[in-house]
Amino acid sequence: MNSCRNRYSLLFIIMCIILAGCFCLGLAVGSADISVIEVIKILFTSAQTGSGKIIISIRLPRIIAAIILGGALSVSGYLLQIFFGNPIAGPYVLGISSGAKLFVALSMVFLLGKGIVINSLVMVIAAFIGSIIAMAIVMALAGKVKNMSLLVVCGVMIGYICSAITEFVITFADDSNIVNLHNWSLGSFSGISWDYVWVSLIIVVLAVLISFFMSKPIGAYQMGEAYARNMGVNIKLLRGILILLSSILSATVTAFAGPISFVGIAVPHIMRGVMKTAKPIIMIPACFLGGAIITLLCDCVARTAFAPTEVSISSVTAIFLAPVVIYILVSRRMNHG
Repeated sequence: MNSCRNRYSLLFIIMCIILAGCFCLGLAVGSADISVIEVIKILFTSAQTGSGKIIISIRLPRIIAAIILGGALSVSGYLLQIFFGNPIAGPYVLGISSGAKLFVALSMVFLLGKGIVINSLVMVIAAFIGSIIAMAIVMALAGKVKNMSLLVVCGVMIGYICSAITEFVITFADDSNIVNLHNWSLGSFSGISWDYVWVSLIIVVLAVLISFFMSKPIGAYQMGEAYARNMGVNIKLLRGILILLSSILSATVTAFAGPISFVGIAVPHIMRGVMKTAKPIIMIPACFLGGAIITLLCDCVARTAFAPTEVSISSVTAIFLAPVVIYILVSRRMNHG
């Protein structure tokens, strides 16, 4: 027991060190070269020089948002995988992120068309409604389709339909603010403000903490519904909370950064391999840290690989994480003969 605890502690310390390194790297790299020493000086002095404004107003909120939202997306995927009892479930793959994206775009079109400025809370609420509706459709299909692979295909189709409608709305919008949503609709942390960071921080921290404190009933649910009932777990309530938490987390990510592919499905699987356990009390913080690290690294690649041109973060996460998803599908197929 102590050896396992020491191993988990060591792995968490290593991940925290890697995250700190990625944080420093993210602040230093970009279209404007700023040395690590200069970055540290700016952080401690809050200098308002040209470099200071780039760090404090542009890079720092973007990096913190990537950490918060990347972690949120990974935890959301983990909760969905527990809910469906399958490691190939995730908010992007099941079309939940696309549903959230559609409702945010529609809300922006409607409100901006009437001259109403949309705030961060309205974006989160719109994304949450879209997530819940997409989740309801997926759950209705899950009742009809017993094969999880077929359910994933249905989820992908739902995602395509929502994305097509979103692109149609954005393409024919007149307002320049709406037209500029094209980059957001592909997934990007560009233009993240401090207001968005604070709102997302509050929502994500609360949702992740609730998930963490529910580790015991979630762990019992993993052992099967009959076992969970014998342990006194209210199955209907727990399933409802899992849906609610995963939807809130994925909706917050989509509202502020657009849909980000494969993080929610691949990172929990990677963390299971790293931690060598499926216990929620270990996996929830591990998924958050793993999601934060991978999303932050992918964001660094997205904005520096072809600088000053920036590619969508979903393009980068797809390149690095899609092979993980393919491996999951192939290994499951081999294990089931």
